[in-house]
Amino acid sequence: MTGFTQFYIRFLEQLWNNIVHFFTTIGDLIARMFYKDWAVDGYYQLFIENSATWNVLDYVAFIFVLIINVAFVGLIIFLLYLLIKRYVRFVSREVDKDSLVEEVSLLNQKVVELIDEKNKILAMRVSQLGVGTPGMALDFDGSHKKKSDNESRFSKLIEADRIAEENPIITSMTSSDMLELSELVDRFINYSASQLHLYYKREIIARWFAGLATSKVLILEGISGTGKTSLPYAMGRFFGHPASIISVQPSWRDRAELLGYLNEFTKRFNETDFLRSVYEASYSDTINLIVLDEMNLARIEYYFAEFLSVMEMPDVNEWKIDIVPTSEENDPKNLINGKILIPQNLWFIGTANKDDSTFTITDKVYDRAVAIALNKRADLIDAPYTEPISMTYEYLEDLFKRVQSGYELSDTAAKAFAELDLFIQDKFKIAFGNRIMKQIKMFVPVYMACGFTEFDGLDYMLAFKILRKFEMLNLTFLKPELDQLTLMLDKLFGKEQFMVSKAYIEDLKKLG
Repeated sequence: MTGFTQFYIRFLEQLWNNIVHFFTTIGDLIARMFYKDWAVDGYYQLFIENSATWNVLDYVAFIFVLIINVAFVGLIIFLLYLLIKRYVRFVSREVDKDSLVEEVSLLNQKVVELIDEKNKILAMRVSQLGVGTPGMALDFDGSHKKKSDNESRFSKLIEADRIAEENPIITSMTSSDMLELSELVDRFINYSASQLHLYYKREIIARWFAGLATSKVLILEGISGTGKTSLPYAMGRFFGHPASIISVQPSWRDRAELLGYLNEFTKRFNETDFLRSVYEASYSDTINLIVLDEMNLARIEYYFAEFLSVMEMPDVNEWKIDIVPTSEENDPKNLINGKILIPQNLWFIGTANKDDSTFTITDKVYDRAVAIALNKRADLIDAPYTEPISMTYEYLEDLFKRVQSGYELSDTAAKAFAELDLFIQDKFKIAFGNRIMKQIKMFVPVYMACGFTEFDGLDYMLAFKILRKFEMLNLTFLKPELDQLTLMLDKLFGKEQFMVSKAYIEDLKKLG
C-alpha cells in the first residue's frame, strides 16, 4: 500500500501543477495581449522606433489601416453581442414554452373541476325550481309537466322523424344537372354571382370541391370579410339544401355544448341545433353542410375531438357518436343503441379568424381537415342568370371516385416529391406522413378535373399540409434553409411553378 500511496500523491501533485500551469498560461497570454505588449517595450515602442523615418504617405497608410482594424474588431464584438443576445432570447423562449405547457396542464385540470362544479350548480337550480323528482319537467307556462311513459326524451329528433315520414326528401336530377366537375365549378360561380351577388375565384371553388373529396372537415380561414361564412351558405343554396350555421361560443369546453346532454332530473335530453342537423342529414339524399362559425373561438380539441377521432376509422359504418348510455323504446328511429351515425353526405365546415381573440388550430385538426385560405375578395363579374342545381350525394361522390380511381402521381412529380421529402426531413425534421400522401392522392385528381394542373394541386397541398407545420419551428435560425427550399422548388418544378408554396415561404421568413 505504501508504494501505491506515494504514486497517487505524486500523481495528484503533478495533475494540480498542470492545472495551475494551464490557467497561469492563459492568464499570461491575456496579460501579454491586453497589457504587456502595450507597455513601453511593446507595441508602443515598436511604433516609436519605426515611425521616425516615415513620410506623410506612411502616416496616411497607418491611419487608414488603424481605422480598418478598429472597425474589424468592433464588428467582431458586435456580432458576438448579437449571437449572445439571440441565444439568450432563444433560451428564454424555450423556458416560456415550458412554463406555458405547465400552465395549460393546470388550466385543463381547473376546467375539469369547473365543469363538475357547473353540473352541481345546475342540479341545485333544478332542485330549487321544484323539479327534483325524476320524470318531472317545466312546461312553458312554468307549471310542472310529467313525462309520460310513451313520450320520447328527444323532442326535436322525433319531430325530424315525423317530418321525414310525411315529406320525404327525394332529389330528382335532370340532364342539365349531370355535370362534370369543371362545369360544376363554373355553374356555381355563375349562380353565386347572378343570384346572391357573391363572387369567388375559380381556384377557391376548385379547392372547395377537391376538399370535399378529401375530407369531411373543411376549414375556411383568412381575414374578416372575405366570404368565409357566405361560401358554405351559397353552396347550401346552390344544392337546394340550406347549410346549418352554428355559432361557436368561447365558453365551449366539452362535447355537451355541441351535442347536448341528458338531464337526469327531467329525464329529457337537452338537444342542440347541431345534433338535429346531424340527425336530419340521414334523411337527405343531397349534400348537407354544417358550419361551425368562428370555430377557434374555443378549443376545437375540447368540443369536437370525438368527431375528429371517429371519422378516422376506415369503416364508415363505425362512424358512431354516443348520445345516451342506454336506449329506450320511444327513442328516435335512427338513434340505435344510444348512438347516432354520421352520414356520408354530411360535411363539417369551420370558419376561422386569426387574431388575439381566437385559439391556435392545432396540427391534430389541420392534419384531418383541408384548409382553404380566403384572404382576398374576388373581382366582380357579369355572370349570366344561373339556376341552382339538383344533385344527389351519390352522383357527386361518383364524380370524385371516377377521377380518383387509379390515379397515381406522374413519374416527374413522384420523383421530385420524393427528393423534396428527403430535403425537408434533413433540413426541418418534418416528413410527408401516410395520411398526407393519401390526402394528396385524393385531392390532386379532383383539383385537376376542376380545370387545374397536377403541379397546382401539389403546390397547394405542400403549402397547407407541410409548410404550415413550419410555423411551430424556430424560424429565426432557419432563414438560410428556407431560401434553400425555394431554390429546391425552382430546381425540381421550375421557376414558374409552386407559386403558392413560394409565397408561403416568404411569409414564414417574415415570421422569423
